[in-house]
Amino acid sequence: MKQNDSIEELFSRLEGSLDLEQTPEGHQRRFMDRLNAQDDSPAPKAFNRSRWKWLSVAATIAILLTAGVFFQSSKEQQPEGLASVSVEMEATQSFFVNAISQELQNLQDLGDEEHQALIEDTMTRLNALETEYDKLKVDLMESGNDKRVIAAMINNFQNRIDLLQQVNETIEEINTLKANRNETTI
Repeated sequence: MKQNDSIEELFSRLEGSLDLEQTPEGHQRRFMDRLNAQDDSPAPKAFNRSRWKWLSVAATIAILLTAGVFFQSSKEQQPEGLASVSVEMEATQSFFVNAISQELQNLQDLGDEEHQALIEDTMTRLNALETEYDKLKVDLMESGNDKRVIAAMINNFQNRIDLLQQVNETIEEINTLKANRNETTI
């Protein structure tokens, strides 16, 4: 439809495509009956505004208190690890976490269904080392940054990296041996 069209032009263009059917007999009466039936339904009771205000204030206070308690308790229960000791230890922890992530990615890239048992065993051992690290984080908090605990945490990171590197090398050796066997049989 163009904006410049007059009403007569519009109707002449649309002639024959408009729906000119008559509504069924009694349609208006049934429609009015339905409207009247809705008017007879009981209206919901009006809520007292002063109650509404007090209820909303009480709910807001309850939510804020719950959130405060939750965040406070989560801070107390979650030791941070090496990052809580110093900026240098935070960098060390970041380095180890990145190295472990890279080795895990290499393991996923090399692994296939043939090596699934080896990978599952490795993940079990990694989970054990992670559990040990969590205990060391608690010890670190309790000991007040004892250097022996810090050394044990670094050693734990190194053990995880060594484990992942050994498994990656083992999988590469297995794949190389298979490739060499296939070349000699062809």
